[in-house]
Amino acid sequence: MATHPVLDRLFSLNGKTALVTGGSGGIGRALAVALGGAGAAVGIHGRDEADLAETRKQVEAAGGRAVGLKADIADVAACQRLIDDTRRQLGQLDILVNCAGINIRNTLADVTQQEFDSILAVNLRSLLFLCQAAYPVMKSQGGGKIVNIGSITTSVALGGIGIYGMTKAAVGHLTKTLAIEWAADNIQVNCLAPGFIITPLTEKALWGHEFRRKWILDRTPAKRPGEPDDLIGTLLLLSSPASAFLTGQVITVDGGFLAGGWWKSESGI
Repeated sequence: MATHPVLDRLFSLNGKTALVTGGSGGIGRALAVALGGAGAAVGIHGRDEADLAETRKQVEAAGGRAVGLKADIADVAACQRLIDDTRRQLGQLDILVNCAGINIRNTLADVTQQEFDSILAVNLRSLLFLCQAAYPVMKSQGGGKIVNIGSITTSVALGGIGIYGMTKAAVGHLTKTLAIEWAADNIQVNCLAPGFIITPLTEKALWGHEFRRKWILDRTPAKRPGEPDDLIGTLLLLSSPASAFLTGQVITVDGGFLAGGWWKSESGI
């Protein structure tokens, strides 16, 4: 296969090792497969053995090496073990993609403490302690890349998912703080914020709900649902040498939603 010196220098992940949390399905699976296809060895985190095996199969089919890593990252101690297991099985850790997340739909008037604690534990607390565990590893290796997966709610509020949105807004702020604290160690930390992406988890809740589907498409200039593959280009930028001077940013991939579609009235004015 022909190669291009500039593209190879900037975007190749050959010899790199990545860990993708929540990589056993949905967006996380697409990101894990993309990293493997770009040359990285990939640790795939998840909680279901069959789903982990399927993602591993797809990474290997794309030309990458992969291992499945089962862990409940709501447990802070499991975050350190996950980083340790990645290094033990793959030898190093160059790229951390924090994609694991949960959502429980409820209004703020009715949300329970258990719902609040569960969402924060996975979406925010685990992300911080995974980054903290990865930091000394990346520092000792001379640098690294952390890509935190945000959401459209990193920037705007949506009713009915207030606690989820709060965690994703916090992910954006945490990303910036990590970036400024670790920039001198050559660790770039950025947030990739997907718009409305169609996945097995959102297919029914969003795209199978007539009002929600119409509401989203009316306000998305691209006039289509996002696909997990729409996130790959930005992921590879943030995971590769091409982003050596890019850190502390929230990059939203949303088909133009935040650029103006959000403000569209029902009359189209």
